[in-house]
Amino acid sequence: MELNIVLAQPQIPQNTGNIARTCAVTGARLHIIRPMGFEPTDKQLKRAGLDYWSYLDITYYDSFEDFFAQNDGEYFYFSTKAQKLYSDVRYPDKSYLFFGREDAGLPEELLFQNKERCVRIPMRSTLRSLNLSNSVAIGVYEALRQWDFPELQNFGRLTQFDWSNAE
Repeated sequence: MELNIVLAQPQIPQNTGNIARTCAVTGARLHIIRPMGFEPTDKQLKRAGLDYWSYLDITYYDSFEDFFAQNDGEYFYFSTKAQKLYSDVRYPDKSYLFFGREDAGLPEELLFQNKERCVRIPMRSTLRSLNLSNSVAIGVYEALRQWDFPELQNFGRLTQFDWSNAE
């Protein structure tokens, strides 16, 4: 199964670093559409992604047009403006989950042209939005949950105790 995360013009390096780490630990591919509010060499970006960068499949694009010309699959647009809940959608193999700028979201024209593919994460109406990296994590883990977490370890081990000896 292939899951793709698309960041459209991210502005905050720490968010992108956290998202890169989420992609690395889940096997999701990361796609970034420029312009960005920082450089790929930014210290805060690298620090937020820790030492996971070598485990990441990342591609940069110069524009939305560049992205769409190079990729094909089912696109889902996460937005506070969407009508449908993210959990009401079935995410097929080769899904692309789109997330917009921290300060503006995805372009409204793109949302309007793709109404049936727009999804939202429920939140209180008096607040603007969740943090971008939290939103991506919610979307990633919903798709992976639907796929029964393929290729991911779904158990843990204690370092000082043995679970099999617990009552």
